Amino acid sequence: MFVLSTIKDTIPVLPANFGVDTEEALINEINKKYANRVLHDVGLCICLFDLAEAGEGKVRYGDGCHWYKVRFRMVVLRPFASEVILAKVKSSDEDGIRLSVGFFDDIYVPLGYLPQPSAFDPNERSHFWLPDSDATTAHELLESPTAEPTEGVAVKREARRPPYTITCSVAEQGLGPVSWWKSAQPEAEVMDDT
Repeated sequence: MFVLSTIKDTIPVLPANFGVDTEEALINEINKKYANRVLHDVGLCICLFDLAEAGEGKVRYGDGCHWYKVRFRMVVLRPFASEVILAKVKSSDEDGIRLSVGFFDDIYVPLGYLPQPSAFDPNERSHFWLPDSDATTAHELLESPTAEPTEGVAVKREARRPPYTITCSVAEQGLGPVSWWKSAQPEAEVMDDT
């Protein structure tokens, strides 16, 4: 989920920070510039891991800053394909499930990546799965005797698009909320002591 990415950049140190140790000033400026930012084809930058190389500071005409050519490694959030992520459900709607790992909330499980047969219950605002059901559609699942009749709920949606999202699937064996799998396990047979 986390990787180290090597990045080269030219970082300015403001005149106000000339009294601070150069390495400490560069670390502060790098974290200020990159932490919590998304780099294309790299991922979501978390923080500086280490400063690999820093050149001699040069002053450019007009701004008074020392500019350093640096090479450093950043801790980056970039899950690889087929990685299992332990997350908590943040919200559920008709389109799927939104998950959170605490510091990152833009993990989505679209409706097509949920195990079948599953359906969304608008009263509970959650998806459910019946592994032993003969029903194959969401309508059949909602009309089954295990579910009560539902009423429509209007939901106002935000038109915000996050800069970095992770799309997940819980349609494979062993994936999904723990409660789904606890209800799907056969009851253990009780052995008599004789």
